[in-house]
Amino acid sequence: MTSMPAMASRLDRVAASSTPAAASRLRIDSVDLLRGLVMIIMALDHSRDYFTLYRFDPTDLSLTTPALFFTRWITHFCAPVFVFLAGTGAYLSARNGKRHEELTRFLVTRGLWLIVLELTVVRFAWTFNLDYAVVFVQVIWALGWSMIALAGFIQLPLWAITAVSIAMIAGHNLLDPITPDMFGGHGPLSYGVWGWIWIMLHVQAGPVVYPLIPWLGVMAAGYAFGAVYSLETVERRRLLLRLGGLVTLGFILLRAVDVYGDPGPWHGGPSPVFSVMSFLNLHKYPPSLLYLMVTLGPSIALLAPFERLKGSLARFIMVYGKVPLFYYVLHLFLIHALALTVALVSGFDLKPMLNAFFLFPPEWGFGLPIVYLVWIGVVLALYFPCRWFAGVKQRSRAWWISYL
Repeated sequence: MTSMPAMASRLDRVAASSTPAAASRLRIDSVDLLRGLVMIIMALDHSRDYFTLYRFDPTDLSLTTPALFFTRWITHFCAPVFVFLAGTGAYLSARNGKRHEELTRFLVTRGLWLIVLELTVVRFAWTFNLDYAVVFVQVIWALGWSMIALAGFIQLPLWAITAVSIAMIAGHNLLDPITPDMFGGHGPLSYGVWGWIWIMLHVQAGPVVYPLIPWLGVMAAGYAFGAVYSLETVERRRLLLRLGGLVTLGFILLRAVDVYGDPGPWHGGPSPVFSVMSFLNLHKYPPSLLYLMVTLGPSIALLAPFERLKGSLARFIMVYGKVPLFYYVLHLFLIHALALTVALVSGFDLKPMLNAFFLFPPEWGFGLPIVYLVWIGVVLALYFPCRWFAGVKQRSRAWWISYL
């Protein structure tokens, strides 16, 4: 079997021999379709956050139900695919004629912009307040730092980027035994500088919801993956199916033997469905190797049949995939505003709801049918704004458009 670095080296040669004109024909509809699909699914998770009556983690198998568990689990695909395809987009922009120096500068400046956006506009959308006593950084933060890191990675040959990204994704669970306390002190007030650096890199604690490892590797892997789109159609589709299938099969085998790849072992449950839930119940913060395999493997495989989807439903979904950041920010404001509107009509005091959803009053919330209705309404309401902005991005040549 050809090794991944060897395959990357071959793809690097193919990509180098392809012309910018050939690459420019690949405004990859299938990539926009996959990205749009996960953006739509993401709104389900955030609708649940703001409208649920359940005050426990839906992946807690001692409390959850199958409907609640899978409502949460399907949304696990969103962040990995979002970050992975951001790396792919960076590769494709280079193939479409963006100079190496220009791409490096863009990745650094857009990464910094995303970090600022996370701490300002995105935080306000989550909380509707300016009280920075509550601060948390999530996927846009991780995306920003990953872009900055990618600016360094792209100075390497493609085979080296592939090797480093695989090592980060596959090997980071070896770092699980390292805790912030090992750097001095105990607890968030005494971790010290190095302890907090380790939290930013690999431990969910304090304000850091998305530790950076292995998100940096996921984006770098997405960049290397972009070279697949230098292949001819038949060969590309075959490779997408094989690569996605191989990663998915690898997940099943690794999870079955249960010796490495996720901090939490699985076990048989009181029924077959709970056993499946335990098998799929994986660590997200930071994302374990198995978490990334079960989300990215099927997603890569889906890109092959997605190349053949050209109907009205595909065009509908692609609208959201063409403006992911615009949609992300807008949907947070809309969901939070809807929660406040319903609370006001229902006679709730709005003051405690001018905050993050996990600080909402315990008596607030609805069952899953209402959550799903809110989700569908939010997605439909944002279709026309997203279609309008997708047109603006397509027509405009302003430099700042690419930052949105």
